[in-house]
Amino acid sequence: MERTLASVARQQPAEMNVEHVIIDGASTDGSVERIRAYAAAFHPYKVVWVSEPDKGIYNAMNKGIRMAEGDYIQVLNSGDCYAAEDVIMRMAKALQAANYPALLYGNMLRMQADGAVQNKSGELPYSLWHYYCSTMNHNCCWIQKQLFDQYGYYDEELRIVSDWKWFLQVIGLGNVRPVYTDIDLTHFNLGGISEQQLALRNAERRKVLEEILPPAVLADLDRHAFDIEQMNRLRKHHLYGFTYLIERTLFKLEKWHILK
Repeated sequence: MERTLASVARQQPAEMNVEHVIIDGASTDGSVERIRAYAAAFHPYKVVWVSEPDKGIYNAMNKGIRMAEGDYIQVLNSGDCYAAEDVIMRMAKALQAANYPALLYGNMLRMQADGAVQNKSGELPYSLWHYYCSTMNHNCCWIQKQLFDQYGYYDEELRIVSDWKWFLQVIGLGNVRPVYTDIDLTHFNLGGISEQQLALRNAERRKVLEEILPPAVLADLDRHAFDIEQMNRLRKHHLYGFTYLIERTLFKLEKWHILK
C-alpha cells in the first residue's frame, strides 16, 4: 500500500479533476492510520476513503467504482504504482486527443523482484480470440464509468478472473473498441494471486467461457486454439516467410490435384 499511495501522491497536476478513492478492508495493521495521514496531507486532487469489511477484492473494486464521482475509472491494487510522475497528466492529454473514448489504455510494465522490467504489455489485438485466451490489465486502463452501468460490475463470485470476464464481455463480445496510447502507465509486481493459483484461475476461466459463450462458438475456439497459437508464434519468427511459402505450395498442389 505504501508504494501505491506514494506513487499517486507524486503525480503532477493534470488539467482535469482527479479523485483518489481508497478502499480498505478494515485493516488492523496500521493501514488505516497511514491512509488517514495521507488523506489529511495536501494533494492537488480530492481524496476519499473508507475502511470497512468487504467480501473480497472485486467487492472492494465495485465499492470504489460506485463511490467515484468522475467520468473515468482507473483501478490500482495495493502494490501497483505509476511508472512516472507525469502519467496522469499525459493520459489526460491522450484522452482529450482521442476524443474521450470509452476505454483508453497504455502499457503495463511487469516488474521482477529485483526491480528489473521483464516486459510490457503494449498494444493488444482487438478480437474475440485475444480475450478467449488472454486479457487486458485493468491497472493500465482508463474506463468510462458508464460502461459499468451498461455492462455490469465485476462478478464478485469469482476470486481471480472477474476483470478478465468483464473485458471479455465488454470488448470481446460487446461493441467497445479500446484506444491504445504508447504511455508506460503502471508497474505490476509479478507473483500475485493469479500466478500462485493457476489451477483456480483456469477453472474459473473455463466456467465463465461455458456460461457466456454460445456452445458452437466455444467449440470452434477450443478446436482451433492450438493452431492459432502456433501460427501467431511463427509470424513473430524470421522463418515465417519460408513457412508461408510451404503452406502456399501445398495449397496449390491440393488445388491442382482436385482440378485434375
